[in-house]
Amino acid sequence: MKYQLNNYYHEDCLIAMKDIPDKFFDLAIVDPPYFKGPGKRKFYGNDINKLNIKRKQYGEIKCWNVPGQEYFDELVRISKNQIIWGINYFDVILGPGRIIWDKCNGTSSFSDAEIAYCSMHDSVRLFPFMWNGMMQGKSISQGRVMQGDKSKNEIRIHQTQKPVALYEWILQNYAKPGDKILDTHVGSASSLIACYNMGFEFIGFEKDKDMYIKSMKRLKQRMDQVDLFNIEIES
Repeated sequence: MKYQLNNYYHEDCLIAMKDIPDKFFDLAIVDPPYFKGPGKRKFYGNDINKLNIKRKQYGEIKCWNVPGQEYFDELVRISKNQIIWGINYFDVILGPGRIIWDKCNGTSSFSDAEIAYCSMHDSVRLFPFMWNGMMQGKSISQGRVMQGDKSKNEIRIHQTQKPVALYEWILQNYAKPGDKILDTHVGSASSLIACYNMGFEFIGFEKDKDMYIKSMKRLKQRMDQVDLFNIEIES
């Protein structure tokens, strides 16, 4: 296999997956596009939302292709378990397990929640975490509480970016030490940052060149940070 762990590739995931052995990954955590792109939807195209607040402007994503059945077949082939965001938008038959991310939106005009398929159980699990503009959740355990310090908010680089905390919660609850993680549509790199933070090996793919450059920069900035609490001081 030409792909190495702890690497992030600018490549079409459907092409890349054909080179990956069966069940190579322990867990695939993916967020494939489920519509033709933000520019195709009036909601995302409006400069001003329903609350008369100016939306942040993002660069155009050119490679925004909705996956078909072949993608899901390959994903199941190369991974032992899967968590697939936006599953309610795809005409694909999988199991009943679901994860609901409650965004704690309040009066926001955005969707109140997002839904993922989870192959690891047959029930529904809820993760509340505030993600409305600058009001981001305080912590994984206090997701409904606004953190208060806006300087700690994640910088948004992608129209459908998800918080690092969401992926950290997923890894805490659905991955075990030594697991290899796959993300086929990396986007903002929140998933890979969470893997790095928690010590999981990963491989990620992103087809859009501009987004790959932006998210790679975001990932490298996190990986280049020095954790002062883990520095050993010589006596």
